[in-house]
Amino acid sequence: MKRIVLIIIVFTSAVSVNAQAAKSLYFELGGPGLASFNFDTRFGNREDGLGGRIGVGGFSIDGESLVFIPVGVNYLMGKDQKNYFELGGGVTPVIYSGSATEDNFTSTFGYLNFGYRMQPSRGGFTFRAFITPVFGSFGFFPYYGGVSFGYKFGGGK
Repeated sequence: MKRIVLIIIVFTSAVSVNAQAAKSLYFELGGPGLASFNFDTRFGNREDGLGGRIGVGGFSIDGESLVFIPVGVNYLMGKDQKNYFELGGGVTPVIYSGSATEDNFTSTFGYLNFGYRMQPSRGGFTFRAFITPVFGSFGFFPYYGGVSFGYKFGGGK
């Protein structure tokens, strides 16, 4: 848990240093958060380049719940200020709690991200489609992916 708090503090510090960076909020289905709400930002004043994301997602059924907290870095490459190739990776802490058993646990898994991002330079609707290989103590799943829909604000010169 201390690692998760430290990751969040470092990420929010990097975001607050660069107030002019492009930022996005989006809902992701699939990917490292399963069904998650996410915040993404560029670490510079450019629309492309290095950035990061943090989110929270999961589900609860009959007193059993899983929470996913995807944290990662990404790099956007594009020439037209709207369509980008996204390359990234990170870790997702997983927190399980259940009423049926006393076996609460935390775990993590890693992920890579390869995909398309539509993100207009002056803000507005965003869309992402991607392949996200995941790996951890459970093994390696190369053919996993997802989509996201959201809104970009900030940036645009």
